[in-house]
Amino acid sequence: MIMLRALAVVALILSLNKLGLVDSHEESAHWSCNSDSEIRIQVEFRPGIITLDGRIDDWKAIAGSEFSLLPALDPDADKEYSDGKMTVKAVHDGKDIFFMLQVDGKYAYVKGENTKCPSVSLMFQVGENASYHRMGGCEEGPDTCSNKTCHGHEVDIMHFSIGNAIPGRLYGGNPIDNREGNGGDRFGHLVDVYAWNPHCRYLDGLGPSGNYTGAQNDWKGAWWHSSLSEYAGFVEEDSPYSSDSDGQKGTYSFEFSRPLRTMDRLQQDVQFSIGKSSNGSVAFWYPKDGEPWHGSGHYSINCDWVFLDIIPSTPAAVTNVPQRSPWNAATVFSLFFSLMAFCMSVFIGHRASSNKTVPFTPVANL
Repeated sequence: MIMLRALAVVALILSLNKLGLVDSHEESAHWSCNSDSEIRIQVEFRPGIITLDGRIDDWKAIAGSEFSLLPALDPDADKEYSDGKMTVKAVHDGKDIFFMLQVDGKYAYVKGENTKCPSVSLMFQVGENASYHRMGGCEEGPDTCSNKTCHGHEVDIMHFSIGNAIPGRLYGGNPIDNREGNGGDRFGHLVDVYAWNPHCRYLDGLGPSGNYTGAQNDWKGAWWHSSLSEYAGFVEEDSPYSSDSDGQKGTYSFEFSRPLRTMDRLQQDVQFSIGKSSNGSVAFWYPKDGEPWHGSGHYSINCDWVFLDIIPSTPAAVTNVPQRSPWNAATVFSLFFSLMAFCMSVFIGHRASSNKTVPFTPVANL
């Protein structure tokens, strides 16, 4: 059993290498950021309206924010993602937080080859000193970074590469990988990761200080493309899922959810609080002209943290929640039979009282 678990851990680390998650970020010596520090995403309280299936119809009434996608390592407007901007929306229901990402792009899917398919990532500040630039900003190298030498530089990352993910199906945390005590996803590569810098990134529960078997992948998510059949229930044999796999124009959409609070004990998960703000960002990879993307070749919605404001519930939000009518079939039948029983009891009582006759006896006969 110990040997099987060790092999599983090795397989997960190798899968991260394939995803580009442990590749070094090669950036130029000069890096500058002209960011609007007041960019905010409003995370409204809207319970009971989101279904995680990759489709976005249930997000139409939710306000979103639109961002230009610039190269993360060289945020130059001249190098902006050419197919369009990314729309980001978020809501919560008091227990879970939901994210929706939408971006235009020609359909690109090669089964089993993540770098020839689009990929997205969410990153959040955990440690108080964690910077957006350099993924936490710890100055230690891969041989010296640890939860002690890089304390305070933790960032939480969710990364979804769709090369083995069926559109419309749910991926992320699952009983098999969570039983191993890490943030992996052997089925769809929607993984839960933490980092101190680009060279020190690990699945939750794994790391240079030893493995922690109490970790798990808290994320779930799905993807879709507008060129796909609207009501199709795809299975793996349907790959590449589109009738035009050579690049039909359309829009990618990604949906994710996670509990606001997790069971994390090691500063590897961000903890969202209603009424407070968290710092986050979104990254996007795309195989331009069919060429595979590489780990550091991603676009980002901003060159610094973006505020996520977790809005408390309001009377208006509660009022807008779809309510089921209390007059369901069981209630109607119950009321009907109660009324019938009442009428029958009145009728029987009336008949019984009207049939009672008292014979008249003259006084003289007493």
